[in-house]
Amino acid sequence: MSESTTSDPETGDAQMRDQGEPEGQKWLSGIVSLIGLWIVVSPFVYEAAAEFTWNNVAVGGAIFLLAGYNFYRIITAHPTSTSVMSLVALLALWILVAPFALEGQFAMEGLEVAAAGLAWSNVVSGIVGAVLAAYIAYAAGRRAPAGTPAGAR
Repeated sequence: MSESTTSDPETGDAQMRDQGEPEGQKWLSGIVSLIGLWIVVSPFVYEAAAEFTWNNVAVGGAIFLLAGYNFYRIITAHPTSTSVMSLVALLALWILVAPFALEGQFAMEGLEVAAAGLAWSNVVSGIVGAVLAAYIAYAAGRRAPAGTPAGAR
């Protein structure tokens, strides 16, 4: 963990403040961001119906930007945003179920609409992205200092 020195504007005293994040959280956030980028690109690699293309572009773009934002927060010595990474986990879960839920069909019939490659790509990307994002949010939530108000991270 890294520490940074801050100065109290009223007293002028320097105090040590722990703002660092574990190195692993930084790289996991970067990996989740790249998973979001893959989700955006995957409909153009595989054949996909228009619904899946727009869903992947919108949700994958959000995952890419939000996880990238968390990566940026960590490298600039700010704490991980548990709410952002929780949202990323939920978006990744949506990508996981989207091939089955779009077109109003929550069943294997949804695979007929999308290419099987894209569907499996979404399933794997959704599982990996959700697990990593949930872990980052969980690990960051456990590191909240005593006395931090609920919802402040």
